[in-house]
Amino acid sequence: MKKEIESLIPHRYPFIFVDEILSANNDSVVGLKTFNKEDDKMLTGSFPDYEYIPGMIIIESMAQCGGAGIKKAKLADGFFGLAAMNDVQFFKGVTYGDQIRYEIKNIRVSNRIIKQSGIAYFEGEPIAQATWTCGRID
Repeated sequence: MKKEIESLIPHRYPFIFVDEILSANNDSVVGLKTFNKEDDKMLTGSFPDYEYIPGMIIIESMAQCGGAGIKKAKLADGFFGLAAMNDVQFFKGVTYGDQIRYEIKNIRVSNRIIKQSGIAYFEGEPIAQATWTCGRID
């Protein structure tokens, strides 16, 4: 699955934060990520006494999931980067080994701009949500 994700987005280790795209279509993207201490060592210094994954890393992971889904569904082509983030909210923390499920809605998709919103879940409970815009930069 790592090879599939690498074929969809430009990110590489240690900054690739999506494990699998479960579904991707015109309307939505669903994906998974489980952070672990071995593969995500660079994050372990953020909250070493509590083992929490930094909230902004969860948002980055959600955006990567959204971008990978856009490419998997063949909805846009090119090299996109985050241009804006809105309505970011954090509800709960997650730790290493927790599987996060991302449910993302495609609001606007073109070959120049992608706007999505998403919610990150752990065991069916929302942990974070955001809306973001990506612009084509190639």
